[in-house]
Amino acid sequence: MSDTIPIRIAHSPDSDDAFMFYALTQGLLDVEGLDVSHVLQDIETLNHAAFEGTYEITALSIHGYAYLSDRYALMPSGASFGDGYGPVVVASKPLTREDLRGVTVAIPGELTTAHLALKLWQPEVETTLVPFDRILEVVESGEVAAGVVIHEGQLTFQDMGLSLIVDLGAWWAEETGGPLPLGGNGIRKDIEPALQQRLCRLLRQSIDYALDNREEALEYALRYARGLEDDPERSDKFVGMYVNEWTRDYGDAGRRAVQQLLDRGYEAGLLKHHQTAEFVEYD
Repeated sequence: MSDTIPIRIAHSPDSDDAFMFYALTQGLLDVEGLDVSHVLQDIETLNHAAFEGTYEITALSIHGYAYLSDRYALMPSGASFGDGYGPVVVASKPLTREDLRGVTVAIPGELTTAHLALKLWQPEVETTLVPFDRILEVVESGEVAAGVVIHEGQLTFQDMGLSLIVDLGAWWAEETGGPLPLGGNGIRKDIEPALQQRLCRLLRQSIDYALDNREEALEYALRYARGLEDDPERSDKFVGMYVNEWTRDYGDAGRRAVQQLLDRGYEAGLLKHHQTAEFVEYD
């Protein structure tokens, strides 16, 4: 028997990613010849691990991808878009964009798209790094004036009595007319092309399976629904926000949105070099 090829799939420990990868990581697809395993890390840890090419497939912030295109190409499926919604900036009291000039805001990572979008919205904000799952806590306690919230916290911040300053995905839609591309899946460029294409097909099949067998996949994903474990209705809403038709395939509009974010980041001086998004293509 020939040796199997190890394929490590690294993604965030949240319900939308778990939903997306359910079929692929739980033995529901034909992966003959591959030894597929998944690794759970927060997105900022994954962004930094990608500089070393640690994982064959990894979730990446689109912001992080701007610095990683030498090692990874984007897979044509598996993106998380905020279609008129996205990371939210919250505070313990109502504030305006002008109020945040020079104010310290907690961000979940330097390379997160949430950070890039924040700086495009208010370039003069100061930032401090806080683990994504502690941002609501430090805002509520007054340790910081405001914070950028990602993942399930986008649906739960009001439970803590916090105020919405801006939904960065809604702002981006007003600015550009399109969705905000938050993250995608990168595949290592040193993997031979035929295997890259096979893995892209498997990811698409996994997404299709989850969307076509929603109740089953959602039951699995609930294990990762931080703060929403006992709230299937909001968990379903959150998964639906970030695993949908955009996730099946970026399409032309999704690819344009990625390039637009990279272009605007560079033009604003927030990205060090201009990056053209590169996708794996397959039939």
